[in-house]
Amino acid sequence: MKRLEWCILSKSISQLRNLGPKTEYMLSEVDVCSEDDLRELGSVQAYQRLKFRFGRGVSILALYAMEACLRDCDWRDLSAEDKKELKARVAQAD
Repeated sequence: MKRLEWCILSKSISQLRNLGPKTEYMLSEVDVCSEDDLRELGSVQAYQRLKFRFGRGVSILALYAMEACLRDCDWRDLSAEDKKELKARVAQAD
């Protein structure tokens, strides 16, 4: 498949649930430009990249939004247990 065709098939960040223009910009700054990029990297690694690049400008809500996006649900629908597990995965990866 040609690169252009592949890009057309992959959704851009702006087309994904829970992720707005600010998050789209920030993700593009860390080379996450499509749904496929985010899926390949995973929400925890993408969050770590954002924290490294933008520091305090990135809240834990970005992690929840990206994870919920990958699950195709609203970020507020993540359970307390899901959020706890995500935080633990971030801490473990540090």
